[in-house]
Amino acid sequence: MGDVTVILGRIERGDPHAAEDLLPLVYEELRRVAAHKMANEAAGHTLQPTALVHEAWLRLTNGGSESGAWNGRGHFFGAAAEAMRRILIERARAKAAVKRGSEWERVDLEKVDIAADANSDTLLFVNEALEKLQREDPKAAELVKLRFFGGLTLEESGDALGFSERTAKRCWAFARAWLYAEMKKVNG
Repeated sequence: MGDVTVILGRIERGDPHAAEDLLPLVYEELRRVAAHKMANEAAGHTLQPTALVHEAWLRLTNGGSESGAWNGRGHFFGAAAEAMRRILIERARAKAAVKRGSEWERVDLEKVDIAADANSDTLLFVNEALEKLQREDPKAAELVKLRFFGGLTLEESGDALGFSERTAKRCWAFARAWLYAEMKKVNG
């Protein structure tokens, strides 16, 4: 992955061909993660891992709100996780606009590998809670985004954020407890 950092530097310096060189290096990793994480998606789902990766890639490289200069591999994958989160939230909101009134589903953040495993209502609820957590503790919120929406492991997420293993574990424990308490308020 050292090549990724070099190519990201080229992108930052304005090299017009750098994005073309970056895609083959990150595409398979992003697609592998998306395919693995979406394997448990409910029957009849319309979003495929390839489509999620492609849409995120377009947002990252075509001047979307997620595009920009990345300061290395971790920053890039953080931006990719944010792009995927926004795509999944937009899809969930669109589905929720069609069907209103369904009940929230309990989410165990240790067992959910990626947001695509959650139903639309739950996804919207987690996103709302995450926005509140962002105001309370931005680093914890970023860790949740990388894990829940980006499909990264705790170790990968901690690396991306520059955390030691101990700090990542402590931050993850706090985020889980905070989100659990937030969910309990809503679900009674």
